[in-house]
Amino acid sequence: MFKPTPNPPHTPSHLFQVAPDASSEALLAYACESLASASVMTSDLAGFLDGTHRNTLLGIQQIIMLGELSVNRALDNIELPESSPQS
Repeated sequence: MFKPTPNPPHTPSHLFQVAPDASSEALLAYACESLASASVMTSDLAGFLDGTHRNTLLGIQQIIMLGELSVNRALDNIELPESSPQS
């Protein structure tokens, strides 16, 4: 089927955006909290399901947990600036 008009250009929405001055540590901390929440939600939902749907959801939860572990390791690797000694 031929469409006579092209799709309109999609401009990015600025409704939800990350603060441009957010530190890497803050971004990773929020990511970690979000992943932890998603893990709990998928685990809770899996309790209501049976069979392949439950297995699929538990697989998704495992992927979320692996992402959470990676973010936690990245947080551990961040070198915080040493505080200046007080005189």
